[in-house]
Parts: sequence; structure tokens; C-alpha cells
Amino acid sequence: MPTTDPIADFLTRVRNAVKAKKKFVNIPSSKMKISLAEILKNNKFIKDYNVVEDKKQNVLRVHLQYINGVPSITGIKRISTPGLRTYVAKDKLPRVYNGLGMAVISTPKGLLSDRQAKKESVGGEIVCHVW
Repeated sequence: MPTTDPIADFLTRVRNAVKAKKKFVNIPSSKMKISLAEILKNNKFIKDYNVVEDKKQNVLRVHLQYINGVPSITGIKRISTPGLRTYVAKDKLPRVYNGLGMAVISTPKGLLSDRQAKKESVGGEIVCHVW
């Protein structure tokens, strides 16, 4: 079934899997979802991910991370939606939970975390917040 906002679908599937204490979650794959999973892995919010080949679209399997039974992702929220895009300049990049969380920014250089965007001095569309 096609969705109007595939990134919100990705975030909702991860949020629901964390609440249900699942080890992994399967999500229909796309390039943007793979790069979002890569950012989550690099910032230690998930353990790992892999792409499972199938005859249709391929499946992105995200392995969730728990430390002593507590999930690494305590919250995940979509910021920029198809109906209301939210952009930010390079000098106004957001801080999520005073630096404990992370914002994912879609920039001309691809998807970047807020720290990477600040280091590369680029702004863009705020995709989501993760804490």
C-alpha cells in the first residue's frame, strides 16, 4: 500500500517496534531510508541494518539497540512533513534535548546529522528529531 509520507512511515515503524521491545523491524527500502538508517547507526541509536533482497522493492531490516533492557531510542519525531516543510539556515541548526538528541537534516550534500551539518556549514530541511 503506497504511503504519502514514507519517512513518517519509517519513523512510526521504528517507534512502534521499540515500544514492543522487538529485536528488529522490517521496512520497505529506499535510498533515503537507507541513509537515514546509516545516520542512526553512526550515532548509536540502532545496532545495525541490512537490505534483504526480494522480488519487489527490497526490505530494510533495522536491528534495534537496547542497553540493559532500555532502548537507545526513547523518542523519534517527524518535523518537516509534505504539507508543511521546515527549513533551517546553517547558523540556526537545532539542538535536540540540549545536545543529547539528534536532528537529521536533508542538505545538498545528502542526509546529515545536526553535528555533521554544523561541521560542514550547511543548512537544509529538518527531517526528524531523535532522542
